[in-house]
Amino acid sequence: MIKIAIVDDHHLFREGLASMFATSENIEVVGSFSDGKDYLTFLEGKNVVDIVLLDISMPEINGLEVLDICKENHPQIKSIILSMHNDGNYIVKSVQKGAMGYLLKNVDQQELTMAIENVARGNKYFNKETTDLMLTHMAVQVEGVKKISAREKEILYLISEGSTTKEIAEKLILSTRTIETHRVNMMKKLNVKNSAELIKKATELHLF
Repeated sequence: MIKIAIVDDHHLFREGLASMFATSENIEVVGSFSDGKDYLTFLEGKNVVDIVLLDISMPEINGLEVLDICKENHPQIKSIILSMHNDGNYIVKSVQKGAMGYLLKNVDQQELTMAIENVARGNKYFNKETTDLMLTHMAVQVEGVKKISAREKEILYLISEGSTTKEIAEKLILSTRTIETHRVNMMKKLNVKNSAELIKKATELHLF
């Protein structure tokens, strides 16, 4: 019997999943939780969970944070993300944080059961839709990295060190306007909205 937990802040969705497996001969729902905090408290009670079906956007502690904590404290539990986010960025982040599978919430019972059984055997599970989303995101990231010039990488490094636009301009003997133009261009290339996201993405992509 595969013991699963459901962690999602939408009550009706949780109830639907629980009823879906109520008559299953090899899958047992051992817990249903509205946020990551309650789920982690449940685990602290030494309750056995083989697989967790985990949403991403939740109050208190979100799904990505739960993945981080479980990777450290409960590595034996396998996680399948079940989310509305059809964004390759979320899929890649989930995989990096230890998720064994990622499915969208429009998945049918047959495929969800197949995913649970595959992951229970130690395999990863991504269907064609989530695989395509992930590969497209990764391709865009690679293309963005290729477009970052040596000068822009130099500016990125100085930004990450906490240098102001004026300080960077003086160091590189450029105008502040030129530095700002480079900054804006890099944000477009890496598809981020501000300097904080720019540095975070650059760090993830090992640009400096």
